Amino acid sequence: MMKAESIWQADVQQRVFRELVEAFSRPGDIRDLSACVDGASAQRTVLATLMDGEMTLADPHGQIAEADWPLLQAKPGATESARYVVANGHRAPDFQPPLGSLESPEFGSTILIEVDSVGHGALSLDLAGPGVDGRRALRLTGLHPDWLTRRADWVGGFPLGVDLLLSDATRIVALARTTRIRISGEAF
Repeated sequence: MMKAESIWQADVQQRVFRELVEAFSRPGDIRDLSACVDGASAQRTVLATLMDGEMTLADPHGQIAEADWPLLQAKPGATESARYVVANGHRAPDFQPPLGSLESPEFGSTILIEVDSVGHGALSLDLAGPGVDGRRALRLTGLHPDWLTRRADWVGGFPLGVDLLLSDATRIVALARTTRIRISGEAF
């Protein structure tokens, strides 16, 4: 009998879910999932935790292995309507995610972006806003600059917008739609 990877087990998914709650409660706070990923990427581990038969998931950059779709149980969706979108941070965003509506802003997408490194790198972001104690610096490697420009457009009509979850091999960091981002003196 074949044993399932640990990312598909309930106790691991519960630990990952708690880390996700902490990440979104404290934007810019890097959460380490190395005890949970067990050889999988952090992005794949998060997907295993969040997806079920009710979720719609778009994969415009081909991040998800074909063998994972049945395990995720998510409904494949178009980026224009999916609740979750997975993306490659090296590629510029070439899609328009749902931003929610004034009556239901919670229907804006959560975009899971895989980058090379969370916490290290040449790109330095200065974060402020709800959940950030004063200001917080975040360093990244492998995020195309167009992501920050597009995010600014997507969150410009608050409460409409998207939430971002950036991940590398083992770490995640959330950027809620309420998080203000500055890079090199420019506001995004």
